[in-house]
Amino acid sequence: MEPMKPMAPMKPLEKMTAAERWWPDDLGEPNSSGSANDTRYAFFAAKHRLALQKGGKVRLFDTGATRINGFDQSQGRENAIRFASDDGPVRLDALKEL
Repeated sequence: MEPMKPMAPMKPLEKMTAAERWWPDDLGEPNSSGSANDTRYAFFAAKHRLALQKGGKVRLFDTGATRINGFDQSQGRENAIRFASDDGPVRLDALKEL
């Protein structure tokens, strides 16, 4: 049995870059954000806005009093996007698009 070879030196850690801002600047920093497949979302509680990017296109929605705290995208035939809120699930088509 041969002795183990020494480990190669580790490369220095690289600095992390800030997350890419794909939503309009006037919305500020999101309270929550996430992504799945080619869809990204960002929720802005103080502005009552949800930004959604799919296929490179950004859409904005008025969330009213709904506080979004999660995201779910079904993988089935309808490929529906749903959000979790303090009051239960919210379908995207239930929000007013701006």
